[in-house]
Amino acid sequence: ITELENVIQRWDALGSRDSSSRHAAMELIHQEVMKRIETMGPIPDPQSSSPPAMDDSLSSDLNALLAHVLMLSKRCPYEDIRKKCTCLLQKVQDVGVRIPRPVGNGPSRFIPEKEILQVSKLDKRIQSIFEDAFAVLGRLDNISLVMGFHPQYLENFLKTQHYLLQMDGPLSLHCRHYIGIMAAARHQCTYLVNLHVNDFLQVGGDPKWLNGLEEAPQKLQALGELNKILAHRPWLLTKEHIERLLKAEEHSWSLAELIHVVVLLTLYHSLASFTFGCGINPDIHTDGGHTFRPPSLSGYCACDIANGNGALEEMFGNQQVSELSGEVEVLMEKMKQLQECHDEEEASQEEMATRFEREKTESMLVVTSEDEECVPSRDVSRHFEDPSYGYKDFYRRGEHVPTLRVQDYSWEDHGFSLVNRLYPDFGQLLDEKFQIAYNLTYNTMATHQGVDTSMLRRAIWNYIHCMFGIRYDDYDYGEINQLLDRGFKVYIKTMVRTPEKITKRMYDSFWRQFKHSEKVHVNLLLMEARMQAELLYALRAITRYMT
Repeated sequence: ITELENVIQRWDALGSRDSSSRHAAMELIHQEVMKRIETMGPIPDPQSSSPPAMDDSLSSDLNALLAHVLMLSKRCPYEDIRKKCTCLLQKVQDVGVRIPRPVGNGPSRFIPEKEILQVSKLDKRIQSIFEDAFAVLGRLDNISLVMGFHPQYLENFLKTQHYLLQMDGPLSLHCRHYIGIMAAARHQCTYLVNLHVNDFLQVGGDPKWLNGLEEAPQKLQALGELNKILAHRPWLLTKEHIERLLKAEEHSWSLAELIHVVVLLTLYHSLASFTFGCGINPDIHTDGGHTFRPPSLSGYCACDIANGNGALEEMFGNQQVSELSGEVEVLMEKMKQLQECHDEEEASQEEMATRFEREKTESMLVVTSEDEECVPSRDVSRHFEDPSYGYKDFYRRGEHVPTLRVQDYSWEDHGFSLVNRLYPDFGQLLDEKFQIAYNLTYNTMATHQGVDTSMLRRAIWNYIHCMFGIRYDDYDYGEINQLLDRGFKVYIKTMVRTPEKITKRMYDSFWRQFKHSEKVHVNLLLMEARMQAELLYALRAITRYMT
């Protein structure tokens, strides 16, 4: 751990609910920053034609500290610390040192910053959750800020993360973060990769491993295949894959370790979907979250310009706003009609099976941005193998997704008990997370109150599982076409399969009349349904190996 990280760790007391402890920690920070400025000697005059050379390592350490102070001035849940950090930055600027400023417009490229930050101001429960998270992590990351629209979910999410990454468990701490990096890198999610690179180093991970997967131990390299299949085609996972990992002589994984591994992989594949789906920006103190350059005169930020995606963008652009003006009412009417049909007649088992197969086949064909080549940067792709493996060639070759009937293998009846047996208590936490996302409702749709949204939530969840070949015998898949229009289906498919291709225009184009909090709720549903689908296939393969 560098001396700089030691300094930042001494700031833990900023997360204390006791104001005098926070005040003392703030004094330390003030002294540390000013001491470093003095160590650097005279500040060069920017107007001078030949400014004296400065020690780069001193200046980069100071910059890292200032970036951290900037983050605290914007994200610390305590107002007294935010104010003191703002004053400290002003003081630093007054002595002639250039200070950083945030890049981008808040935690998300898609959702106005004011709307996200308003939540904790109005809701004491959220404020308390943010304080708890800050005390444990020393930061409030942008994912948590956006999830703050849904406090009940966020509380469980943070508890699950804490258990998975920091509490006693089968895997060592640095391995957990490294597996998180491998999983996030599969979708080129630099936000999550950077988050876990920092945490990996902080818990004593070997920096050499970060040069590429080939530098990591053989045991971790062996997870490459599992990572790849789970992220893109989990139905292909067999007990043979499991056996190869459990019987690799000195590089073998134990069953308990493997459960921990698959939970981490599936969580970070699906969290990458959420990160892209909500347009999460880099955290203020990380690369890409701040700059030391003065603001440009034009005042716009390059990251505000949505990156176009050819065919997809056109498809969304062609939908006129006028035709969407009554979309909420139309959707509510469809829900009402479907409910009435339920009460009158039920389709036969054969018809239900046919509708599922039709929906599954169609979900392979919905246009997604597959034609757009998306080459991962070396920076991210070094954390995994076989970058070309994805969905791209998978419907072109007419590959068939087999059907997994929930009656034969489900989370409730099979997966839950397996996880709980091999990783005590964690099955319970995961189950709560799935339940909260699935059952979360405020009985509203846009401006309408008192609406039962269960039918819509079930359609979204079951559509995602249908894309993975998972079938509920008692569900009429004809409802999906009634409730989810083509544009929304394309959004869901892109989110679940190639989330790195989500753009602001795609986010804006589905459910235009709905609130941002409702769209974030949709993204939570997508994330949890995807995680559960991947997890089911992994746990089924482990169960088959065990029997």
